[in-house]
Amino acid sequence: MINRSTLTRRAALRGTVGLAGAAALGTPALAEDNKRVILGTWGGDYSKLLAKNVEGPHLGAKGWEVVKDEAQAPPRKAKVQAEKPLRRGTTDIQALSAADMYDLQQAGVLAKLDFSKVPNAANLLPEMKYDWGIGHIYSGKVILYNPKLIAIAPTSFADTLDPKHGNKLGIIDIQYQYTLTAAALASGGTLTNYEPGKERLLACKKAGARIYPTNEALAQGLKNEEIALCIMWKARAVQWQNAGINVKTVAAKEGVPLFISGFCVPRNAPNKDGAYAYLNAMLEPSAQEGFAIDMGYNPTVKNAKVAPDLQQRIGFTEEEQKRLKDLDYGYLSSNDIAFKEWWDKTLKG
Repeated sequence: MINRSTLTRRAALRGTVGLAGAAALGTPALAEDNKRVILGTWGGDYSKLLAKNVEGPHLGAKGWEVVKDEAQAPPRKAKVQAEKPLRRGTTDIQALSAADMYDLQQAGVLAKLDFSKVPNAANLLPEMKYDWGIGHIYSGKVILYNPKLIAIAPTSFADTLDPKHGNKLGIIDIQYQYTLTAAALASGGTLTNYEPGKERLLACKKAGARIYPTNEALAQGLKNEEIALCIMWKARAVQWQNAGINVKTVAAKEGVPLFISGFCVPRNAPNKDGAYAYLNAMLEPSAQEGFAIDMGYNPTVKNAKVAPDLQQRIGFTEEEQKRLKDLDYGYLSSNDIAFKEWWDKTLKG
């Protein structure tokens, strides 16, 4: 069998339509092919690095063929939920954040995992193991600042999300959940009470804080020195440092909210054996080490070896690890619509 670890965009779209049509007609889906795995994932660098570090070396060599259904998380989540009544869905495995996996688990569309079928899970960090999913990579929300423009390094989210910075503070629109989290922690709130942070964010916006639509747009603002500080994933900061952007990072003393990206299996996945093969492959030490090098994210298995200099840049000290905070996904899920409405109509409006 010819290994196709990824498809062209046009071919991927054709495959998606074909799979959906087969499922709608009740006919066998392509994923019934015993050695073919249908993966729902983001496109771009993440998809390319999955092919490089996971699919090529650990699946293709064993005869597995990975077909990708590439899209952002919201439409993929909606698709999995829409396929709930079907005996067979159109994907075998989905790449999603821990928060998105929680939403799908609550919707009753994910399979409870059998970890005996994932030998490499024996080395999985306990925080990255869920009944309904497995953490693939993780990072934390930290403070980024330009030392040329900020004389005294901030030490907290309160120092950073402060109106005194005026239009030198950058905020990312698509990361409203994590911005609300940081603002809450900076203002006496908790992971189950974001309300105290809203007043702080409104004051920052009134003082001139710039809201950028995407991570990439904010990076350009940092590069051009339009802004001097922001909050962002440490992994992304490493990528920007590698690209020559002058930023340093600080783990906020209020805590370091975690971002976990992982994989889950739809309950009606046509090829669960393929899904388990993928889960095990992505936990291979060399695959995890590759993502640390290429993308700046931390491994989720204990037996991955990361060079000390790289670990210092992407990871967290023993003291900082004590401040890592996983989010309350139930709270986020229950309040997300209200948070987004407040963000769009009150903060941005």
